[in-house]
Amino acid sequence: MSGRIPRDFIDDLLARTDVVDVVDSRVKLKKAGKNYQACCPFHNEKTPSFTVSQDKQFYHCFGCGAHGNAISFIMEFDRLDFVEAVEDLARLHGLEVPREQGSRPAMSEEKRQQQQDDYALMESVTRFFQQQLRQHANSPKAIEYLKKRGLSGDIVKRWEIGYAPGEWDGLLKTFGTDTPRVKQLIELKLVNQNDRGKTYDFFRDRIMFPIRDRRGRVVGFGGRVLDDGGPKYLNSPETRIFHKGYELFGFYQAKQSQRHLDKVIIVEGYMDVVALSQYDINIATAALGTATTPEHLSMLMRSTSHIVCCYDGDRAGREAAWRALENALPALKDGVKLTFLFLPDGEDPDTMVRKIGTDAFLKLTDNALPLSRFFLESLLKNHEVGTPEGKMAMKAAAQPLIDQVLGDNQRDMLQEELAKHVGEYDRFRLQQDIQQARQSSQRPVYTGKNQQKTQISPVRTMVRLLLDNPALAHKHPSCTPKVLANSGVSGIHVLIDIHDFCLHHPRATTAQVLENFRNHPHSAVIAKLLLQEHLIREDDADTVYCDSFARLLDWHFDSRIETLISRSRVQPLSQQEKTELTLLMKERQKS
Repeated sequence: MSGRIPRDFIDDLLARTDVVDVVDSRVKLKKAGKNYQACCPFHNEKTPSFTVSQDKQFYHCFGCGAHGNAISFIMEFDRLDFVEAVEDLARLHGLEVPREQGSRPAMSEEKRQQQQDDYALMESVTRFFQQQLRQHANSPKAIEYLKKRGLSGDIVKRWEIGYAPGEWDGLLKTFGTDTPRVKQLIELKLVNQNDRGKTYDFFRDRIMFPIRDRRGRVVGFGGRVLDDGGPKYLNSPETRIFHKGYELFGFYQAKQSQRHLDKVIIVEGYMDVVALSQYDINIATAALGTATTPEHLSMLMRSTSHIVCCYDGDRAGREAAWRALENALPALKDGVKLTFLFLPDGEDPDTMVRKIGTDAFLKLTDNALPLSRFFLESLLKNHEVGTPEGKMAMKAAAQPLIDQVLGDNQRDMLQEELAKHVGEYDRFRLQQDIQQARQSSQRPVYTGKNQQKTQISPVRTMVRLLLDNPALAHKHPSCTPKVLANSGVSGIHVLIDIHDFCLHHPRATTAQVLENFRNHPHSAVIAKLLLQEHLIREDDADTVYCDSFARLLDWHFDSRIETLISRSRVQPLSQQEKTELTLLMKERQKS
């Protein structure tokens, strides 16, 4: 792994980049006033709600809430992680990505070349297995197996399916031309070496499925046994380029077949993915011999708004589904639907689609069990809610899982359903009403001419204005949120951190501010604020910014005065407190 990318380099990279060019190279934009518009590339829509601001170097979709800077767009659109996105953007500008010293050292040229050699070798091995399927003496047996499974020649070719020879050293003899190459084969787990130093092929006499990562590179293989001997499926072990918990078989192909994945079906086996594609269902993917991990689900949630987990209807299938649900909850965000499809006993997606056809199978996925229903039905099987003890036991089991849910609406929905089953629905509704009343009672921060009143608090207003125009911090030095650090005002530390960054970077764009807080504890709060329209015109920004800070001071003065007066009723104030109260009262009278 490389060292950390310096923050200054990322800021400079964003300063060199025009987000309009980045987006327009992937989604055709049209000029709309100061900004640019298009139909959102992250969800289906007929009327454009996706806006790109050249001034702020920021994009935002008013339909699905997608937002971010040039790096975020490349990550989401091209399905890359952060480092990959930075490297791609740097490559456009002819820049080498530096790494900070004192962290892990940057990837050396030698290691970079080794990585390229690894991927090249895996591609060559893929071609070798394909060739063996056509030319090996045992190929008729392998081809007959594929025919029995109902796979056509076109599908076999499309999925690059091959055959690993049954000999102990078929692959080794072909690629192990010298000692360094044999060492590489061992490190990529294509060849095994026992305690006595004997080397032999890892995959033998198996149907081979190449596993491609999100960028289309072969990183491993899955081998399906032809007969009943040995494990049914054998997957490549972990290597320096292959990590099972982060890869999904068929996901790259699904992305290639459809830019907009309205739905993704998670199935249990490679053959299920391939069989569904033969029936023109090109949205299936499978975990690689492991349970569906949080990383798998998080990756899928960035790519689609509907994930269908398809399992056998037996006990093992339902247990696998429950593990998937537990792993999904921490990544479950609003706007993503997770459902569960349980097939009849003895059926899997391969056999089911052949029996009922494409349309009927897709209809099953449309009517799959919603997460909330599967969640509660599973809990109800283990808890007798007819008794107070059973209700409390069910709540104790469910609450820690619900608390992990990322999306506010998803979490509230599960909480409401749980409340119905444990006899706390009235209490839940009361808490919701109280919360809504508190939100609606917030003071309006500003009312300009022909402008609607807004219920956003002064703190949120100042944060949003700083995100839109970081220069405000330097322009108004008298507005210093740090003086309120100990005020107890909700969200004040978010404002202080953002104000401090903007004060020291007055020429920063919205994109650069957002990037600075990407992994910050406040990043979720900032993201929510960016999704809200604040209804403040640019001409009014300075006035609203200063007025909001004045209101914060008023809130602080009122709160502190009330605290000191209440304390005086219980015990005499100290001289310092008396002086403070006098000064606060005078200051309050001025305002």
